[in-house]
Amino acid sequence: MEREKIVTVVNDFLVNEFEVDRDDIVNDANFKETLGLDSLDYIDMVVVIESNFGVKLGEADFKRVITFDDFYDTIETKISEKVA
Repeated sequence: MEREKIVTVVNDFLVNEFEVDRDDIVNDANFKETLGLDSLDYIDMVVVIESNFGVKLGEADFKRVITFDDFYDTIETKISEKVA
């Protein structure tokens, strides 16, 4: 899956499912601070990612995520690993 498609899908579900202002979703913005998610939100996010991309993110994956770019990279890597 192309990076552009991943970014579009992620941003759309963040806006629609997590009520994030689209203007706040900036590649180098702090992911956790911008979203302000609690632990249940992260579980919901794992479900949404799995349903949209067919990959599952774990706690270790989220620990590496600092920016939105990191989040996109993580999903892109998981998709590549699944395909390989």
